[in-house]
Amino acid sequence: MAATKTRTSSFSRNVSDTPTSQIPGLKNGPNGTIFVSSGIPDLDKILGGGFPLGSIVMVMEDTEAPHHMLLLRNFMSQGLVHNQPLLYASPSTDPRAFLGTLPSPILSKDGKSRENDIEQEKRLRIAWQYKKYFGEQQQNMACQRDGKPEYCNDFDLRKPLERHFLSGHHIDCISLQCSPSLATIRDRCSAFLTQLPRYDANISCAGRIAIQSFCAPQCEYSNMEWEMVSFIRSLKSMVRSSNAVAFITFPPAVVSPSCSKRWQHLADTLLSVRAIPDEDKELAELLTGYKDMVGLLNVQKVARINTQVPVILEASTFSIKLQKRRSLVLECLNQAPVDASSGTSYGTSGSCSGSSKVGTLDF
Repeated sequence: MAATKTRTSSFSRNVSDTPTSQIPGLKNGPNGTIFVSSGIPDLDKILGGGFPLGSIVMVMEDTEAPHHMLLLRNFMSQGLVHNQPLLYASPSTDPRAFLGTLPSPILSKDGKSRENDIEQEKRLRIAWQYKKYFGEQQQNMACQRDGKPEYCNDFDLRKPLERHFLSGHHIDCISLQCSPSLATIRDRCSAFLTQLPRYDANISCAGRIAIQSFCAPQCEYSNMEWEMVSFIRSLKSMVRSSNAVAFITFPPAVVSPSCSKRWQHLADTLLSVRAIPDEDKELAELLTGYKDMVGLLNVQKVARINTQVPVILEASTFSIKLQKRRSLVLECLNQAPVDASSGTSYGTSGSCSGSSKVGTLDF
């Protein structure tokens, strides 16, 4: 009896030998999407899991305050904590010096006792070698909980990242100001992304590209708008076929409105930040917790990978706050009470029930 031939299809699912959920820094999403963390737990929840692999994230800067740097630092630190390759491009002449300003992960609740022990040992003036050893152990505990790697960490903006995270050979820095042309930057990005092929059967890690103030005036190509649009389009096609995420910040006031609209259209995830004036009395009377806000984050577009269904968010504007003056927190905006007093926006004074304490309501 002839053996039956098994029918196969040319369309097969790309299954990795190692589950993605067990790889540090990666998380499975709907429709076969794989996420990497933004470095801000609240932002990951808002976006439905984080930034999808193969996508471009663009952040529109505010000319009044560098709030975009808060998002950029957390994005870069989260990748370095997970030992993910990083390509950083900056308009400064020495971009590697910026790595010293990246925040350090905050210890979990289980590691607080460990932190106190290390502080006591520092007071005893132990040898420098032991300090370095305990510092590395402290960071490893911050990156793990219950023996499993953390997908997203809380970062302490007041404490710099440990040196052993920055000593690897997987960090590449580019000076946009010193680069002769956009072709040079494109070649560096292409060489970086070729090490992270998208359709590799075994996804070992994901890469991150961070470009700060792409159209800064000090760059020679700042007035070449069509060349910059072509670069972003080319970068998007390269990122699509790789296990990486590109994070780009740009000041929209520097380029023309038509060029800014094209950039926003090319972005998969589009965010914008805005500073809050110190003496905005009208806004202070409108919002609850205004004194604790340092800025506003607006989610203008959420990435749609492998689907055409739009993502509908419960809110698009969030307040940027610093919890204990060290970690970023995003919260929905709450309307303040009518008398502008502190408290939640869901007070009983606005109730329309007959049992209201204020008596019978006159409509």
